[in-house]
Amino acid sequence: MTPHFSIPLNLPHAGKIAVRIHDIVEVRANHDGDEYEDAMAIVKRTMILLDPYLRSGENPGAEECARVTEEAAFLGRAMVEAIVDAGIVGDRIGQCIRNYFECLELGVEGAEISLRAGENPKSLQRPY
Repeated sequence: MTPHFSIPLNLPHAGKIAVRIHDIVEVRANHDGDEYEDAMAIVKRTMILLDPYLRSGENPGAEECARVTEEAAFLGRAMVEAIVDAGIVGDRIGQCIRNYFECLELGVEGAEISLRAGENPKSLQRPY
């Protein structure tokens, strides 16, 4: 099994990480132009989805948690595809992607998909 961090579901922190990813993508978009529109659109959808939990600082009830977690994971996967397509890959954004999936209790997937987003496999931040 892929080494990973296993943390409890934390939608508020996933929202914070989505904001960090937005900031990284926005800097590139402002510098390089329109090829980042798809990535920005997906990141913004993710931020809108997670904003209520970021603001409240709490996870919702179980049924809502399951729905939001599933949608957030779907958006996270789409975000990685858009980031790769736009060429925004790098260690920092890859670490953010891994952390995002960890907050969704998807640590194994996060450890794997973060490499596609450019996380350095030898980073001291990665689980071992």
